[in-house]
Amino acid sequence: MRIAIVSDIHGNRTAFEAVLTDLRRTSPDLILHGGDLADAGSSPVEIVDRIRDLGWPGVLGNTDEMLIAPETFEQFAHQKPQLETLWAATREMAAATRDALGDRRLAWLGALPRSQIHGPLALVHASPENAWSAPSPEASDAELDSVYRPLGRLIAVYGHIHRSYIRSVAGMTIANTGSVSLSYDGDPRAAYLLLDDSTPAIRRVDYDVDSELKALAASGLPHASWVARILASACPQLP
Repeated sequence: MRIAIVSDIHGNRTAFEAVLTDLRRTSPDLILHGGDLADAGSSPVEIVDRIRDLGWPGVLGNTDEMLIAPETFEQFAHQKPQLETLWAATREMAAATRDALGDRRLAWLGALPRSQIHGPLALVHASPENAWSAPSPEASDAELDSVYRPLGRLIAVYGHIHRSYIRSVAGMTIANTGSVSLSYDGDPRAAYLLLDDSTPAIRRVDYDVDSELKALAASGLPHASWVARILASACPQLP
C-alpha cells in the first residue's frame, strides 16, 4: 500500500497545487494531511475548502488549534516572553485568517483529531500530547523513542518543524514530512512524505515561488512581507 502524508500547507495555494500534480504521478492509495492548513498564507479559504472536498483524513495542527482556541497560543507564547515581537505578528495574522475562514470552516478545523492510525502507521502533527512541541532532526534516539514509542506503531510520522528527515530508532521508523510551505531547511521546494509498502521517502516538489509571493502581496495578510522572506529564503525569519 502506498500512503502520502502532506503537512503544513499554511495557505500556500501555489505550492499545494504543485504537490497535487506530483501526487497524481505517485498515485498513493491513501493521502493524509498533517495539519497547519491555513494560517500564514495567501489562500487560507481555498486550502481548507480544497482539503474538505478531497476528503483527506488528517490531524489538528498547532496553528489550526490557534485559530479555534487562541488561548492555546497564548499559553505557548507566555513561555517565551522575549519573542513578543514574533507573537504580536502571529496574533495579527491569525486574527485575519480567522476572519477570512468564518465559523463553518473553523468548526471543521476544530473537529480534526490529534492522531491518525492506519495499520503500522501513526500520524500526529507534532507530539502525541502536544501540537506545539516536537523533537528536531538532531534529537537523540532516546528523545525520539520517548516521544513516539507511546503511539504503539512501527512507523511514527509528524510535521510541524518544517524540516524533513527519516530515522530508524530501536526498530521503529520515525519520519518528518517536511512542509508544503515555509520550508526551514534552505530548500524552497514543497515537501511531503511517501510511504511505499512502509518504506518512507521524502518527495521535494518545485513550485513557482515568485507567483506565490505575488499572491501573498495581494492578499492583504498582515505581515505578508515577513512570510515572503521565509518563502524566499527557506529559512526561519523574525518579523
